[in-house]
Amino acid sequence: MKALAGYVAGLLFGLGLAISGMTDPARVLGFLDLAGAWDPTLMFVLGGAVATTFVGYRLAWARGKPLFEASFQLPTRRDLDARLLGGAALFGIGWGLSGYCPGPAVASIAGLSWPLAAMLAAMAAGWYLARKIA
Repeated sequence: MKALAGYVAGLLFGLGLAISGMTDPARVLGFLDLAGAWDPTLMFVLGGAVATTFVGYRLAWARGKPLFEASFQLPTRRDLDARLLGGAALFGIGWGLSGYCPGPAVASIAGLSWPLAAMLAAMAAGWYLARKIA
């Protein structure tokens, strides 16, 4: 049942990305281009995500425990270190250069292009290097 719930959640996430236009790197880059032809449509996607998360967390906490686990698994570290800040910076730079973040990139695999393949290869190389360095 836990695997089915994960599949359904992933499917809904992917559909949401596709329907909202987050899988279109031109739309994402247009949103990030504040000085040029700015495309504000993704602001509504981000606002919807924040509102959904706000409501969803309150509903989840009201249950007291997850549906398919004994307890919530929450991060315990709260400090900011160089690895976290460096990783966040690399993520932002990669997203800004390519127009893809990991979720939309994976959701876009069906329409694989050379820029998408390059981004996915760079993402896989980053994962590999992060595991080797850690």
